[in-house]
Amino acid sequence: MTEEEMRKRLEMLRTEHRDLDAAIEALLAAGSGDQLQVARMKKRKLRLKDQMTQIEDYLIPDIIA
Repeated sequence: MTEEEMRKRLEMLRTEHRDLDAAIEALLAAGSGDQLQVARMKKRKLRLKDQMTQIEDYLIPDIIA
């Protein structure tokens, strides 16, 4: 995967992460008691965050000064 492809993938993951966050908030605000669905969405959101972190770490390596 090229760096440009990684940046595009990262942006897609960020968008999906934000969308999931909004969906979770909407479910909770609406009083929907479907805790299983909320838990699954939160788990998906965590997986997305892990993927974003991996790509970010690759694109922006730690530089020891």
